[in-house]
Amino acid sequence: MSRFKRVAVYCGSSNDAKPEFYAAAWEIGQVLAGRGIGIVYGGGSVGMMGAVADAALDAGGEVIGVIPGKLWELELGHANLTDMFVVDSMHARKSMMMHLADAFIALPGGYGTLEELFEAVTWAQLNYHRKPVGLLNVEGYFDHLVRFVHHACDEKFVRPELRNLMVVHTEVGKLVEQLEAAQIPALESWLKKK
Repeated sequence: MSRFKRVAVYCGSSNDAKPEFYAAAWEIGQVLAGRGIGIVYGGGSVGMMGAVADAALDAGGEVIGVIPGKLWELELGHANLTDMFVVDSMHARKSMMMHLADAFIALPGGYGTLEELFEAVTWAQLNYHRKPVGLLNVEGYFDHLVRFVHHACDEKFVRPELRNLMVVHTEVGKLVEQLEAAQIPALESWLKKK
């Protein structure tokens, strides 16, 4: 039995992404639902977001969307979810998603995905939550980002204890297993170190 009731999935909404990225989005929806883990996501019906939701629903899983009213009005919201929350802003969306989820997984995406990912990581670093954060590194999409994090650590902007705060894997099942085992370092364990 999973320690996670729900996992937040961050990913792109572009309809022009490579087929491999859509396949990974479909797989993550199927795998999480198959393990009895619900999905919290941005509520969209398009791109990889729609694929994650459709795959989990197809497998009988719970899918909760959180979408800002502005995007809902543009008819970008998914119509067939387990539950949908229409909120006032992107800030409210991120806050609600973090509250509803027990862990976070980022798939390939653009500015919005990266912004959500790094807010989740920053909150974990500062122990505003103690929920693990993972990257599904499809087709090497996050290779440069992982190298940058190591560079930031080498340049003393990221503490060595936090170098691997993001769990990274290329396979969905292995990533979920690593997230299940992940522990967030206590703030006190690294903050006062010289």
